[in-house]
Amino acid sequence: MKKLLTTGFFALMIAGMTSCSVQKQNKVTNADLPNKKEVLEVAERANRYFMNKWPDPGKEIVGKKVWPSNLWTRAVYYEGLMAIYKVDPKKEYYNYALDWSQKHNWDMMRGTYTRNADNQACGQTYLDLYEIDGKKHPERIKYVKMSMDSMIASGKSDDWWWIDALQMGMPIYSKLGRITGEKKYFDKNYEMYAFTKYKHGGNGLYNPKDKLWWRDKSFVPPYKEPNGEDCYWSRGNGWVVAALARTLEETPKSDPHYQEYLQDYKDLLSALVPIQREDGFWNVSLHDPTNFGGKEMTGTALFVYGMAYGINNNLIDKKTYLPVITKAWNAIVKDSVQPNGFLGWVQGTGKEPKDGQPLSVNKEPDFEDYGLGCLLLAASEVYQLK
Repeated sequence: MKKLLTTGFFALMIAGMTSCSVQKQNKVTNADLPNKKEVLEVAERANRYFMNKWPDPGKEIVGKKVWPSNLWTRAVYYEGLMAIYKVDPKKEYYNYALDWSQKHNWDMMRGTYTRNADNQACGQTYLDLYEIDGKKHPERIKYVKMSMDSMIASGKSDDWWWIDALQMGMPIYSKLGRITGEKKYFDKNYEMYAFTKYKHGGNGLYNPKDKLWWRDKSFVPPYKEPNGEDCYWSRGNGWVVAALARTLEETPKSDPHYQEYLQDYKDLLSALVPIQREDGFWNVSLHDPTNFGGKEMTGTALFVYGMAYGINNNLIDKKTYLPVITKAWNAIVKDSVQPNGFLGWVQGTGKEPKDGQPLSVNKEPDFEDYGLGCLLLAASEVYQLK
């Protein structure tokens, strides 16, 4: 009975919020678009804070452990830096990314033949720099290609057992496919994506009913949140949004799996609209606002990135999503980005709502770089809205 009541109440709440949001959407016009200069100022301010704190991009990250600076958290930052560089091509951004890549010899964290997507995520920036300089530097693509080729040769497809891995790995395959023109990279990308979607955890980590993703097999039913709902972690679903947006950007529409990526992307975004918080953020637990409920920047920024990308590329309805984006972006700027560029309300590393809690505007997470990467990704697409 408790399950039925909880689920029924949640469904009614979603329906009501959806109706309310639709009514508000009709009032939004281009006049509500974030000011382009202000968007770049926010990005520059936050990035300046970080670059001043880390003048040597190759310096190891010392916390509970010592990490090389091409681990996934820093790789996400450079993804964001490359994205903002495309709309605001400051030489210092390019130099910072180049220095970082050179200090790691353009190789994966823990070696070329690692199978872990977190260790491979740095390859996305290597490929961006390879293209920026007109493909004149084969060393920039060499180890990325060797790493992905080894994955293909193995015949295994079950490496992405947690949804964060989709964002770390999928864009590498799609970028390589476009750069090289070799279909095998697109094929492997889908093969691994499909295993995560349909097989991991028994029946896959995607729930077509709710159009959201469980973080890994630890969170598939019968696991429940305190309110009886499924556990859908905000940043985890944010990684999926980013993965699909970045994959769609690189994958030709003629690819046999393009339409599935597109539908999954649209479905996931549609599930986010009615559960946006009144203040513009999303809760860390998307279907349980009582489980460490409150502002959280990283998941919110990734949703903004994915939605703004969709509008900019005519994939989703502007009238529906622009109000959602504007509300979320304004919340990030007002409540998260501090005058000195520090980012508040950033959940630390982990895999579920309780990790890194409690959050606050001045609490420094265990790793601050990926939060900035999420912000820069969002800024790069919000800037392009028109």
